[in-house]
Amino acid sequence: MGATLLERAPAKINLTLQVRGRRPDGYHELESLVAFADVADTLKLRPAAEDRLEVTGPFAKMSGPTTENLVFKACAALRDRFGGLRGGHFQLEKHIPVAAGLGGGSADAAAALRLLAHANGWSLDDSRLMSAACAVGADVPVCLDPRPRIMRGVGEVLSRPLDLAPLPAVLVNPGVALATRDVFARITRDVFARITHEQKTRSVGDVPRELDALIEFLKSSENDLTAAASACAPVVAEVLDVLQGLPAAKLVRMSGSGATCFALFRTPTEAAAAAQRLSEKKSWWLRATSLGSGVTAA
Repeated sequence: MGATLLERAPAKINLTLQVRGRRPDGYHELESLVAFADVADTLKLRPAAEDRLEVTGPFAKMSGPTTENLVFKACAALRDRFGGLRGGHFQLEKHIPVAAGLGGGSADAAAALRLLAHANGWSLDDSRLMSAACAVGADVPVCLDPRPRIMRGVGEVLSRPLDLAPLPAVLVNPGVALATRDVFARITRDVFARITHEQKTRSVGDVPRELDALIEFLKSSENDLTAAASACAPVVAEVLDVLQGLPAAKLVRMSGSGATCFALFRTPTEAAAAAQRLSEKKSWWLRATSLGSGVTAA
């Protein structure tokens, strides 16, 4: 490894999220259609004798101690699986809100795994890389190759990449951090009662590519964590109401376990206009973006 390497870590968006049940170990079985935004953290790796992490950017102060960062956990998980791992000095620039339902920490960990694989001459198809991703966190496997997919189980069962139409969107976070464990603790019995045979047997092939058809498809599913997140942070319901009031919004939903919510539009111009309107009324973090593979520069 010689030159500094760089990877983008795009935000993960749960277009749908259904709770399928609770396992004996306490984890929940999920099914979620995931896409990625062109809002991203960036992670650099340069040669160094010891592993080190420097965090900068708008959300650096909210990222917690560097020793507990998922970037370091990714390094440790990879060392357990590969001998002679060459690490280095990581520089993480945080643009994704923390504890926001956007998978920012998981995206960073996945970016670290890609960087380390590149630096050590390993293939991204090596099964040990996915094994390390699963060990770090539930959202890390889907972030390892950030393309639209359906994720199932606790995040370890991934569909093939899906070819979806880019979705113009506005992301809104009210500045309230939500711990995933707190949201799951508020799940009520009616969430499990809503599981139908049709939902259980829906296949990946049911997801349409064309924009209008995709939005109609998304309307048939929900985010089962919305009520629990709103109970933990009532501002989530307020954000959803505000987004519902946007005249051009085609679909409004919460991502992950919150508190970030999003609205989908037919065109980037409509999304940009909605973001401008909201910015004049609210001090929330918000971004007009496109949801898909997260490949556009942040």
